[in-house]
Amino acid sequence: MILPKRLKTGDTIGIVSPSTPVPGPGDEQFKNGIAFLEGLGFKVTLGEHIFSTSWGYTTSPKEKAADINRMFADRSIQAILCSQGGATANACLPYLNWEVIRANPKIFLGISDITVLLNAIYHKTGLVTFHGNDLMWGFGRNPAAYDRQEFSTWLMEGASGEIKPNGERRTIRSGMAEGKLLGGNLNCLMKLAGTPYFPDFSGSLLLLEALNISTEDCDCYFQQLRQAGVFDQINGAAVGYIDGLQNDGQALMQMEAVLLRVSEEYNFPILKMNDFGHNCPNTVLPVGATARLDADQCSLQILKPCVR
Repeated sequence: MILPKRLKTGDTIGIVSPSTPVPGPGDEQFKNGIAFLEGLGFKVTLGEHIFSTSWGYTTSPKEKAADINRMFADRSIQAILCSQGGATANACLPYLNWEVIRANPKIFLGISDITVLLNAIYHKTGLVTFHGNDLMWGFGRNPAAYDRQEFSTWLMEGASGEIKPNGERRTIRSGMAEGKLLGGNLNCLMKLAGTPYFPDFSGSLLLLEALNISTEDCDCYFQQLRQAGVFDQINGAAVGYIDGLQNDGQALMQMEAVLLRVSEEYNFPILKMNDFGHNCPNTVLPVGATARLDADQCSLQILKPCVR
């Protein structure tokens, strides 16, 4: 496990678009996200291709990878933040320079489709990555005090210990477990299945969140994870805020209930929490770092600092 250096005031954060490009430099959320980072005392530099639509709907896989590789190699840049999610981040995986990434460990932060990069980078290099707010939808849309505090606590102060709750938590299946944190957005994680970038879930705690997912989709993906042997390997699971199911207004079966049903022959603990996901305040979760989940006490703890 490789830890990146913590952020400090005056550091430079690089912005990349491995998935959907930024609409343009005048986009309001883009400008607001930049202003948020500058307000915290950081400098910001932009990847060459963050606005590019050279393929019509996005930029090419090689151009996406080139921005990421360049940001890792550039010693004047201390952290890399993804502009937003989308659907095509997995395209750049074959073109990433794993040796450059491993030799230049830096904070790499994102959410949603960036789940594929968070898990692939950790799997291929051992570098701890971070599931948390992106530039446009996290920091560019009126971020809450919780967003600001969690960013500072985990990535600047280098804290360890209890993740502070921002909403209701519930015990879905009783128990306590420790393991490395893996996962993120469920349907994006499943893009890695059957590829060389799918992480080893042995002794892990599975993180789960999603956007506009149906109960049937949850069942489908959980059956796939079960059949792939992932449920035989994990020690526990934490389900975040599921935008589209939780706020549907109908009495729909929720993701955590589907997980409980599909995994009924297992006994790993399941905790429901609302501290990470789409369209909610987000903590920062270190993918690859060791954590302790206590479903009975409704707690999730990071056991050691995840930055140095």
